Amino acid sequence: MFTQEKPASSIAIYPLGKAGWEALEPSLPEAERRWAKLHDFSAKAGQLCLLPDGRGGISKVLAGYDEADNARWAIASLPGKLPGGCYHLECAWAESDRLLASIGWGLGGYRFEQYLRPDNKPKPVLYLPELQDKAQAYIQAVTLVRDLINQPANHMMPEHLSAAAEQLAQAFGADFSEIVGDDLLTENYPAIHAVGRGSAHESRLLKLRWGNPMHPSVTLVGKGVCFDTGGLDIKPSQYMRLMKKDMGGAAHVLGLARLVMQLKLPVHLRVLIPAVDNAIGGDAFRPGDVLATRAGKQVEVDNTDAEGRLVLCDALNEAATQKPQLLLDFATLTGAARVALGTEIPVFFSNNRELTAQLQAASEAAGELIWNLPLHQPYFEQLKSHCADFTNSGGSYGGAITAALFLNEFVPKGVAWAHFDIMAWNTHERAGRPVGGEAMGLFAVYAYLESVYRTI
Repeated sequence: MFTQEKPASSIAIYPLGKAGWEALEPSLPEAERRWAKLHDFSAKAGQLCLLPDGRGGISKVLAGYDEADNARWAIASLPGKLPGGCYHLECAWAESDRLLASIGWGLGGYRFEQYLRPDNKPKPVLYLPELQDKAQAYIQAVTLVRDLINQPANHMMPEHLSAAAEQLAQAFGADFSEIVGDDLLTENYPAIHAVGRGSAHESRLLKLRWGNPMHPSVTLVGKGVCFDTGGLDIKPSQYMRLMKKDMGGAAHVLGLARLVMQLKLPVHLRVLIPAVDNAIGGDAFRPGDVLATRAGKQVEVDNTDAEGRLVLCDALNEAATQKPQLLLDFATLTGAARVALGTEIPVFFSNNRELTAQLQAASEAAGELIWNLPLHQPYFEQLKSHCADFTNSGGSYGGAITAALFLNEFVPKGVAWAHFDIMAWNTHERAGRPVGGEAMGLFAVYAYLESVYRTI
């Protein structure tokens, strides 16, 4: 992927926008200009032209990109297109853009191949005099998120997610513990227990803690539904096909936790993951059931396929008891969020205007779009129940908002909270982002955390 030694045979990569190409083209040898013209190279985003050296090799790589876009993805498609060999960047980019490009190159080399035969073909490597710690941390964090989501469900049940969280904790000297099975009832996490009780795989609440208790407290909560059949309100097959990704929220908080720990952000970090398998079984929870929650509120089950908010409500209530300075949750929660903004843009809600503004500013600074939707309280009327405090779903419109309003009932006033409703999956290939599990919002959220806590 990377090398810190530059051989004499290293091939130059020229990342080019249209202005850059207009400046470079006249300086090329005539044969190279003709070759580029023959292959219709004009530095459009995604264009690639390999200039021959006359000896059967490559003299230069011309790579078109959109100069208005974030440099993170400028060369991210190249690891999957270039032949094996050593390459180096030939451009006048600022150090910050080189950092972004190195992250993109690292992510562009990602492939989930655990269950495939090894591909022993030589891979391209990029020469960097030194790979910055931040670039390496981002690559490893996103890789962790992708790997966890891409795992098939039979290899990523609650016990497997537990093992992954414990392994991460051990790698960074964090404390790890968990509450398993019927102990969830003893410890008063009834909603988590109810959602997973129809499965042979015991539900769990995973807990990770790291950092100096004197530092500002940050708590991350991630939805860990390891597979979602929809429960007794079973999903149609076309909607169930990708439900191994329903633990994507858990993957995101583990990836974000890795970034925080690896880059030694001065916070006291806590991670909570309710890990369940929403299966169909003789003891599965039913539509019309009234479930107790850790907060003491009674919830009528309108739909067993709105299970994510049920497991999150117990975890959020527990998170809030310690009054963290910041509480963030990530969840693959609603199809309504995807209807609103498509599959590539994370939706977020917050109960704190200052936090909302800071997240939006961090989104712009990081070059990763996240979008705020309102906690529009009048929509809570859709969750009205005649036999409980409220239902877990209801109404035909504004589903992402009503889901966020449900969660808001379990976050006390005074706790700054943001909820991210994410897709966690690339439905089509883009530069550096293959089809499959994906970290969404991670760059923006970590940029926010750094802007607030690195200066304390």
